[in-house]
Amino acid sequence: MKSWARLLIGGVAGVLIGGAAAIGTVRAGSLGAQNAIGPWMTGSDFGTASASGYTRAVVALRGLLALPATEARYYTAATDDAGRTLDGACRYRITGGALPAKWWSLTFYDPAGYLVPNAANIYSVGSASLPPAEASRWTIIVAPGQQPGRWLPTGGAGAFQLTLRAYLPADGGKGDFTRSQLPQIVREACA
Repeated sequence: MKSWARLLIGGVAGVLIGGAAAIGTVRAGSLGAQNAIGPWMTGSDFGTASASGYTRAVVALRGLLALPATEARYYTAATDDAGRTLDGACRYRITGGALPAKWWSLTFYDPAGYLVPNAANIYSVGSASLPPAEASRWTIIVAPGQQPGRWLPTGGAGAFQLTLRAYLPADGGKGDFTRSQLPQIVREACA
């Protein structure tokens, strides 16, 4: 084989393998995650001019309209507190308290970052829907079948992710929430 043909084949193979690896890395990205806090992942450069190329690619792929950290902090979880991948066939108890932010929301997504269709048309639960008595200690059940109380349906999804958005953080977005401030994710049972 001629040397130019070997170089051409090597160059094409390198571009294909490199491109596939880059796409796989971005698709597997957890909203530009850089910091792990228990099962929750977060990044600190959303919505900033200094956002890394990786963060920008993940935000572009997921369609997330990332606000600067002074306006919102984003935390994603793809595992429970025990490190097991979140599975739509299981029932999870998500418990938390008052977050150091004006308000928050918890949303259910598939691994590609899309809302999962479900018969109940429930995709998110937020602090604005909590009565004052629940604001300091709340529970959300994530499960395939309807649950009493606050419920996020899995819609028959397999693996999934949860995104916690905390709006107008008390520290102006200068730091991450601590593990004790972020919700616990406990798997209770699987079908």
